[in-house]
Amino acid sequence: MSSLRFQALNTVLTRNVPEVKLPAKLSEIYACNVFDKKKMKEFLSEEAMDSVNDSIIHGASIERDVAEQVAAAMKSWAISLGATHYTHWFQPLTGSTAEKHDSFFEPSHDGMAMEKFSGDALAQQEPDASSFPNGGIRSTFEARGYTAWDPSSPAFIIGSTLCIPTVFIAYTGEALDYKAPLLKALSALDKAAVGVAQYFDKGIEKVNASLGIEQEYFLVDLALFNARPDLHLTGRALFGHMSAKNQQLEDHYFGSIPERVLAYMQDLEVESIKLGIPLKTRHNEVAPSQFECAPLYEEINLAIDHNQLLMDIMDKVARRHNFKVLLHEKPFAGINGSGKHNNWSLITNTGKNLLSPGKTPKNNLMFLTFFVNTIRAVYEHADLLRASIASVNNDHRLGANEAPPAIISIFLGSQLSQVLDEIESSRVTSKMKQENALWTNIPKVPQILLDNTDRNRTSPFAFTGNKFELRAVGSSANSADPMTVLNTIVAEQLNKFKFEVDKLLKKGEKKDVALMTVIKRYIKESKAIRFEGNGYSDEWAQEAEGRGLSNIKTTPKALDALVSDKTQKLFEDMGVYSKREAHARHDILLENYYKKLQIEARVMGEMVNNVIIPAAISYQTELIDNVKGLKEIGLGKETYTAQVEIISKISEHINTISSDVRAMVDERKKANVIESTRDKAIAYDENVKSHFEQIRYHVDKLEQVVADNKWPLPKFRELLFIK
Repeated sequence: MSSLRFQALNTVLTRNVPEVKLPAKLSEIYACNVFDKKKMKEFLSEEAMDSVNDSIIHGASIERDVAEQVAAAMKSWAISLGATHYTHWFQPLTGSTAEKHDSFFEPSHDGMAMEKFSGDALAQQEPDASSFPNGGIRSTFEARGYTAWDPSSPAFIIGSTLCIPTVFIAYTGEALDYKAPLLKALSALDKAAVGVAQYFDKGIEKVNASLGIEQEYFLVDLALFNARPDLHLTGRALFGHMSAKNQQLEDHYFGSIPERVLAYMQDLEVESIKLGIPLKTRHNEVAPSQFECAPLYEEINLAIDHNQLLMDIMDKVARRHNFKVLLHEKPFAGINGSGKHNNWSLITNTGKNLLSPGKTPKNNLMFLTFFVNTIRAVYEHADLLRASIASVNNDHRLGANEAPPAIISIFLGSQLSQVLDEIESSRVTSKMKQENALWTNIPKVPQILLDNTDRNRTSPFAFTGNKFELRAVGSSANSADPMTVLNTIVAEQLNKFKFEVDKLLKKGEKKDVALMTVIKRYIKESKAIRFEGNGYSDEWAQEAEGRGLSNIKTTPKALDALVSDKTQKLFEDMGVYSKREAHARHDILLENYYKKLQIEARVMGEMVNNVIIPAAISYQTELIDNVKGLKEIGLGKETYTAQVEIISKISEHINTISSDVRAMVDERKKANVIESTRDKAIAYDENVKSHFEQIRYHVDKLEQVVADNKWPLPKFRELLFIK
């Protein structure tokens, strides 16, 4: 057996389950490392606390004298927990989080020293804006950029560092992160939703989007991970023959959690709970070594911050347990990949979920208003929603047997579909019956219980009782992108709805009739986006085309929707992205796409030439020596026919692999000199990536032929079954 693989496997066999110290009650440690409102009240004056609350609820600016109070309070609290440094924690367009640590320690003029943390340091810092992806907004010599405190997401402590969630913007004001556009989209949605909700309840003054993010992931042993250069450098196995046993018996999903994994999960939950991340659920997923954790719902900005923080914690905790977390959307071919299901709803200041059907005609009508407007928004901007979940990683997953297709559609379930069909076919009049009917000829919309629909795992956007579930988001993605888009398009749609209803009201129409008139038209106009069947089927692809729905299967062309005239007007009307910001993000995403493929192509070439082919030749040489030996002792040809056949097969595979790698490298060189970022991304997608599967096919065939003790890479059967 090759030494590196043997050492890794031997290490796995000697692993012990680490002991995890669990608290008596998780509630006792919840948010103990978070500077939340409860702790603020202990340190801040009533006036300062009111100012912070006003900022969180209404977006009001915090004066610098209040910031000084908050900074002093944060410092005192953080130092009491052993913190020595602070950092502005932000989400640049790299896809991960960023931080620069500064010490509280400052020397004084008298030769002494003390801990300091000012309101200025809390409110604003200055990282280098040209060193992060910016899509041309900042040149190399234009370095200035700012991180600015987000009071709506509480500070927290990791290790000995106080982390302060912030936005990241350029010196010229453009957003260079995920958080700033999201906050703008949420503000637009709040304003639009309140305007519509007040048709039904004047007491509604605030609407927050809520989000629950289910996080899927794989765990592999750290030693095996380190023995796979492809996993280490790209996050996925570029080679590897499917294990004889994988997920075909369907025995892993919700099965007994392996002891080592359970210890990891318990440790992860403790660390997450301390940071205020309300993890609630853990279980085995469908594929071997695939798992899921899920928190309770939170306000959307906080939910996304917590998910970004969770992904970082997952990896840190995993290393304590000699695991590596794989968040790639498709780390292993032939089995399920991983997603990040985003469960989205709208919650009012009165505690009502606007997507939860009520018990009275009035409440049912309010539900229908927000329900139908969400459907209409997704129909109108399906291509933009598709673009928001596009990535090179997710291209491997979308349309596979565990993820929705690239065609955006909405699943409602038979009961709600029937309700909408009845509304569409009805006649709306001013003769509104109070008890027997909500409108003429249509029975009163029934009381709809929370679980009024089946679930459809093939649907990218499904209604699941009191929320919509966007299933198409990739497991490694920052949910801020699709949530920025979703909240923006719903805000725009609600504004359009209110304009049309108000126009009818000015003409003297009764309110319920005006509402139903517009709702009925929206149901009819958006009907093409609704689909209740199997999204994986070829028949659906054909039907979707007939309905006029797009089926954009790869990222470079899907991203075109980000810079269309229609999208530009949407973003500018809603105040979410300027034209410059939208084009910069388009450029960044395209660049990220081709660079990831460039890395995969390079790793593939290096592994073929330096690992795979040498191992195959080594085994082939053994077989040749064996055949020579059999000949020398006078045995006939029939005694070494099998060996000769294997020798020949190895040569065939080696020659094909070498030829394909050379062709791939040639295409890579051609692509690298293309100046247009979009054209370069398309060239990598169509001309470079197209060689990957052929190369992999022949490498995987070699894996089946070469002796197990000669194969240098840990195999799927070793990676995927944790002991």
